[in-house]
Amino acid sequence: MPVQHRTIVVGNTSTLKSPVGIVRILEVLFACVTFSLVVHTGRWDGRIGDLCMFCWCFCFAVTLVILIVEFAGVQNRMPVSWKNFPITFAMYAVLMCLSATVIYPLHYLEDKAYNNEVRNYQIVAIVFSCLTTLAYIIEVSLTRAKPGEVTGYMATTPGLLKVLETFIACIIFVFISEPPQYERHDALKWCLAVYCICFILSIVVIILCVGECTGWLPCAFNKFLSAYALLAVLMYVSAMIIWPIFSFDKKNGGTPSRPPNCRMVSRNLYRMCDWDKMVAVAVLTAINLIAYVLDLVHSARLIFITV
Repeated sequence: MPVQHRTIVVGNTSTLKSPVGIVRILEVLFACVTFSLVVHTGRWDGRIGDLCMFCWCFCFAVTLVILIVEFAGVQNRMPVSWKNFPITFAMYAVLMCLSATVIYPLHYLEDKAYNNEVRNYQIVAIVFSCLTTLAYIIEVSLTRAKPGEVTGYMATTPGLLKVLETFIACIIFVFISEPPQYERHDALKWCLAVYCICFILSIVVIILCVGECTGWLPCAFNKFLSAYALLAVLMYVSAMIIWPIFSFDKKNGGTPSRPPNCRMVSRNLYRMCDWDKMVAVAVLTAINLIAYVLDLVHSARLIFITV
């Protein structure tokens, strides 16, 4: 009777032993510890808690999938560009975990009604959330494009700026929509249009790169990037001027100073009022304008290599 030989499949362990692989393993461990501690305390009720929990769980799940894919060596079978997807996700993970690290203690740690044991668990969870954020920052620094290196567009500075621009736009949408701050004047509706148009175009660029669909454009991709960055800068300049005028100028129906009713709900609980949200939108608009200016400068200098 012929002897049957069994084929033993060994995963690509070298990817797990590399610096990037080790950092990703730490990301999974830190994120798992973070949301496990928060679940143990039971203090993550409400939309803010759900958002923080989503950030930690989402980053944990996607990083675990990336580790499994690279361990199995099936990157080429994935329907996305593996030169663009991991770095894109890592940059989003930095921003998501950083946001959760800042938001969670502001809304839950300040409540003195919790006993000391619960607060201790919360403090440890925040520390591990900081470690998770730090790990993703290290991954971005390790995998971003180096001078002269041939890599995906999303690993370059303009690619990473696209991620930052879309994330900031999402935060602007949150502040501008509850309640709708743009309904007080038609000029503010133009600002909303600016945020939406630039956000959509940046998302389209990210999708084209991650999906390896840049060849679908009717023009050269680098020319499209430069033209879009210039358009975004001009539009954000207009929003940077219009939003403060019609939000804080009394002659145009704005509120020049912080109203007396903008105060803490209780001694340990703070909620942003409408005026605070308008200020936040103005600040975020300025930050995104700076990001688009840097994007334009780098896009004009970048020689894009199709991957």
